[in-house]
Amino acid sequence: MITSAQNPKIKWLRQLQSSSRERREAGLIVAEGVRLLEEALAAGWQAQAVFCLEALEPRLQAVVDGFVACGAVLETVAPHVLATASDTETPQGALAVLQLTQPQPPTQLDFVFIPDQVRDPGNLGTMLRTAAAANVGAVLLPPGGVDPYSPKVLRSGMGAHFRLPLLALEWVQIEALVGQFQLQVYLAEAGRGAAYTAADLRRPLALVIGGEAEGAGPQARQLATQCVYIPMPGGSESLNAAVAAGVLLFEVVRQRSSA
Repeated sequence: MITSAQNPKIKWLRQLQSSSRERREAGLIVAEGVRLLEEALAAGWQAQAVFCLEALEPRLQAVVDGFVACGAVLETVAPHVLATASDTETPQGALAVLQLTQPQPPTQLDFVFIPDQVRDPGNLGTMLRTAAAANVGAVLLPPGGVDPYSPKVLRSGMGAHFRLPLLALEWVQIEALVGQFQLQVYLAEAGRGAAYTAADLRRPLALVIGGEAEGAGPQARQLATQCVYIPMPGGSESLNAAVAAGVLLFEVVRQRSSA
């Protein structure tokens, strides 16, 4: 059992939790908690190592056993050590170091989500969770946003990371993908273009939602073929980015289900 918070493996865990550069260079991410670990295991993600308490509740023990059966190294840690390694205030008892692989774009795409310049981890995680619920075909992640695999984004995503193709791409690659699948690009912009309920969202499309402070960047605006807005009779200037994404993504679902 690891009983010291100064153990090199625990220091390494903390580095993976806190540094996007460390995650990117190692090709590893850290997921913790029974819900995320169940989602990762069910989706076939490989764990390099699992760090857990000696005694676990049955549901979490089953997940840990599943990862170990697939080749993960099991590291038992003392409770105070797990608390040090965890990114949460109340650790659930286990965390896994998962191997990160870049998924390939689907062979068919007609519903794409592009969160541009989104820098708030909670907002991005909520957007990804919503995109998964709306059955988006892929999420394209341009430069300039928060690391989608940071601990807070993972927790806010509630397993969406393991159910969605998340493609970190440069804008030239995004433009090529949009052209390949002949997608209309709809940019959410307060007070510009068509009201979202009046736009034809049944056609193959990519929906762009800009970040919290300045909205979408110049590359997204250049790529957009049409702007849509959400009417706000209450007079507010704008909606939270994650709320706007939910409204618009499920308008796509509504229009296509009633077509």
